[in-house]
Amino acid sequence: MVIPTERHIDVNGITLRVLDAGPTNGPVVVLTHGFPELAFSWRHQIPALAEAGYRVIAPDQRGYGGSSRPEAVEAYDIAALTGDVVGLLDLVGAQRAALVGHDLGAVVAWSAALLHPDRVAAVAGLSVPPVPRPQTPPTEAFRRIFGANFFYILYFQQPGVADAELATDPRRALLRILGGTRLPRAEAEALRMLAPGPEGFVDRLAEPDRLPDWLRAAELDHYVAEFARTGFTGALNWYRNFDRNWHIMGTPAVETIAIPALFIGGTDDPALKLIRSDRAREVVKGPYRHVLLDGAGHWIQQERAAEINAELLGFLAGVSW
Repeated sequence: MVIPTERHIDVNGITLRVLDAGPTNGPVVVLTHGFPELAFSWRHQIPALAEAGYRVIAPDQRGYGGSSRPEAVEAYDIAALTGDVVGLLDLVGAQRAALVGHDLGAVVAWSAALLHPDRVAAVAGLSVPPVPRPQTPPTEAFRRIFGANFFYILYFQQPGVADAELATDPRRALLRILGGTRLPRAEAEALRMLAPGPEGFVDRLAEPDRLPDWLRAAELDHYVAEFARTGFTGALNWYRNFDRNWHIMGTPAVETIAIPALFIGGTDDPALKLIRSDRAREVVKGPYRHVLLDGAGHWIQQERAAEINAELLGFLAGVSW
């Protein structure tokens, strides 16, 4: 089994901790994780892709793990996040790469294909499909939709509030987030996630009876140790740029994605109750494959690793580098 090399790479004025695997002359695949994850979240994909001949680059993205955590909120906007990907490509000498992202990392991947189309050979998003830019800034739309009800993305907008809640007990927070983010939710929990009230985010999530089958105790320990050390502010600052990103994506380099694209989601992923995957063709005009894994939840590349690996390898085999 391939064991990736851990590297620290200076890019765009920050340092990224990167897992690097596979032949140095192979086609480059960049893996971008979501919230609250790490490059470690791709532990099942890195060996499979490297053994197939790809040069795999998986960073702890800015704000996470062993990478820099700039103080300014605006340092986490989509221009900076996609710029980090381009900077990594420059440093490994790759003109183009395939990008594979999960959750907010999928947003980075889809956005990079629009902002830097000359650097992206193919793009895949897990759990978050390509969607057209909304007519209004996201937080404005969320306030209109949810009104006085609780909605976690709006809660995350308040600097310091969610940061403190999550950091109070990182193990409890991560266990509830990683262990319980799937459908079907009990009706009581669904109501609790929306009900107005003083409760924060973590208190509204049910604590699982046991670890999910895909998450070992040592793996949870790894996540907990990293977030206990770094805190959650850098990660939460990604959410605090949703409106700024909306403005940035108003003038992309290209309007649509013409390269090969892949979306993989799970039928039990609550994220797909919030995001309309049926509008993907408004964004993607090139070859596009839409895959739903029956019974899969949100942490799909960890939960259904073998199926994800097979889909990614099949997709990448058809890419013209």
